[in-house]
Amino acid sequence: MAAYDHSPSMQQQPLQAVNTTSPPALDVPYLLSESLIALFSIVGNVFICAVVLQSRKLRAVVTNYFLVSLAVADVLVGAVVIPFAQFTNLGLPRYRSQLCLLMLCMLLVLTQASVFGLLAIAVERYISILKPFQYKSWMSPLNALLVILASWVLALLIGLLPMMGWHKPLPASGECLFNDIITNTYMVYFNFMACMLAPLLVMMVLYGRIFLEVKQQIRKVAEGEVDVSAQERRRMIVRKELQTATSLFIILFFFTVCWLPVHILNTVMLLCPSCPIPNQLILASIILSHANSAINPVIYVFRMRSFRKAFESAFSGICSSPATDAFSTSRITPSNVSEVPLRNLSLPGK
Repeated sequence: MAAYDHSPSMQQQPLQAVNTTSPPALDVPYLLSESLIALFSIVGNVFICAVVLQSRKLRAVVTNYFLVSLAVADVLVGAVVIPFAQFTNLGLPRYRSQLCLLMLCMLLVLTQASVFGLLAIAVERYISILKPFQYKSWMSPLNALLVILASWVLALLIGLLPMMGWHKPLPASGECLFNDIITNTYMVYFNFMACMLAPLLVMMVLYGRIFLEVKQQIRKVAEGEVDVSAQERRRMIVRKELQTATSLFIILFFFTVCWLPVHILNTVMLLCPSCPIPNQLILASIILSHANSAINPVIYVFRMRSFRKAFESAFSGICSSPATDAFSTSRITPSNVSEVPLRNLSLPGK
């Protein structure tokens, strides 16, 4: 993740020329905003992980394996990345180059894990819709776990590259500021163009193919090319696939919107080092990139019925009293009991 750390005194000169021992000014609104985002990111994504782990039906859906991996990355953004960004925004830790470099690299690792997680989800949806007969063999739970493991290992390797020498020396001031340590060539040419922009383009192509295929399937159902006996079931499946693909594309869309500004600023700093960039614009782009981790649980709850039901159940459980629960239990009738298996027949992931 690109956490651009600047003090107000650094705005009118190139970062490499800064050599001061005065600590960066404390930006209270920035720190408070980041703290709130961290809280929402942790609470929301822990809830998503708990819902999947507690539901056998959700655990049976391979797509949710990747959603949990993405949620774990978002939890770590709130628990690790944002506190590290707040420390480095203040130039901390001072005169500890290896610890500083490790903290900055962790920001990069978790961003890359999110990118690869989104790419894995797009590939899984592509196989599910365009290669349905190969889906069960290609996307078994074991294979899904191996893909998730590979994506995290690759994210670690890419994010830790600066620790292998691709960085600038610690400035004389000893301050741990992102742009004083991590080179813009790494951030723009490698991290942005190669490791983020290229996967995003691949994901756009995959979702384009997915929506075209779903559109064709809807047309076939509408024109009666499917047997009448199977038409209603096919319509339900197509509707479910379209809803799932749309929800996942919305997640990708918000990720792109939240992360592009900070990378665009990186590119401007590389191509025009003397161009003045307002400090508040830089901090706003950092906040926006971190806010993406708090947005995803909201999308899950409002777009995916299984997560929405879990949220409603948890909320009603908090609001309901023991007396109300006892009253509701006493009113269960044989007809109510017989309906329970029917409710469990709903398609997973909706």
